[in-house]
Amino acid sequence: MDPFLRQQAIPQLPVESAVAVTPSDGTAIAPPNGDANKATRGLLVGGAGNLTVIMADGSTVLLTIPATACGIIIPIAVRFVKSTGTTATLIVAFY
Repeated sequence: MDPFLRQQAIPQLPVESAVAVTPSDGTAIAPPNGDANKATRGLLVGGAGNLTVIMADGSTVLLTIPATACGIIIPIAVRFVKSTGTTATLIVAFY
């Protein structure tokens, strides 16, 4: 269980860690501390395209990331970035 799932995120606080994301239909994003139940605090996308993500609440969402949003941390709590439907590149997860 993610201990921060029900708490309000404060985007001004700095992130504690980051990992490169390889989209996968069967493997959750692996946080640096190894807690597979922890959701991200945000994603950074370096190349425009689509992201199919599984949110912290378990819902699946298709996001379209325009080129103007590349390089900006998107404050989104996700557990998976699925390879099916994902065309965006250079994805980094922040915790």
